[in-house]
Amino acid sequence: MSHVHPTRPGLPEPTLTSDTHAPCRNAGSTDTPDRPALPVQHGGPSPYGLARFNSAPAVEAVALLLSCCHSRRWAERVSAHRPYPTRDALLAAAEEAGYDLSRADLDEALAAESPVPPRPDAPLAARTALRAAHAAYESRFGHAFVISLAGVGPGERLDQVLAGIRSRLGNEPEEERVVAADELRGLARARLAFRLAGESGYRHSVR
Repeated sequence: MSHVHPTRPGLPEPTLTSDTHAPCRNAGSTDTPDRPALPVQHGGPSPYGLARFNSAPAVEAVALLLSCCHSRRWAERVSAHRPYPTRDALLAAAEEAGYDLSRADLDEALAAESPVPPRPDAPLAARTALRAAHAAYESRFGHAFVISLAGVGPGERLDQVLAGIRSRLGNEPEEERVVAADELRGLARARLAFRLAGESGYRHSVR
C-alpha cells in the first residue's frame, strides 16, 4: 500500500532553496536585528502570529515550518504560497501539502521525529512501559512512533500513545507508513496552530 496521494490542485511546486534549517529533534532559531529569536521549540506557546509569518523572510518562515514537520520540500512549498488570508487557510494549505509527500520526503520527516516522552510525574511503571513500547515500534519500523494528540486530555495521553503503539505494531511496514503519514499531517497542523496562536491543544509529552 502506498502513502503517496495524487497531487492536489492549486499548490504548484516552488523552487527549492538551500536555506539553513533546524531539524525537529534539535529545533533551532533564526535571529534578525529587529526580531526576537524564532520560537521553534516544541514547548511553550508562540506569539508569532499570521501577519509576521506572512511577512517574514523565507528562511525564517521555512525554519518555523520545519519545526512542525521536517520535510524541506513541504516547508518550502507552504512558505512559497504566502501570504495567507487567514490562519485557517494556512493550516488547510499545510495539511494539503502533506498529502503530496514523496517517499523520500516522508522518510526525512520521520527521521527527525523523537519518541513522545511521558510527563516527569508519570508512574515509573508507565514510563517503563512507554519506553519498551517505543523501542519495539522503532525496532520494527525504523523510525519514531508519531501520533497527533490534539484534542486528547492530559490524563488520557499516555493510554492513547500506548494503545496506538500496540495496535500499530501489527501493521505491515507499508501499511504503517500510510498511518504514520496521516498522523504526521495532523501533528504538523497542531504544531503550526500552536506556533501561530499559542494554543494548548498540542503538547509533546504524555501522562
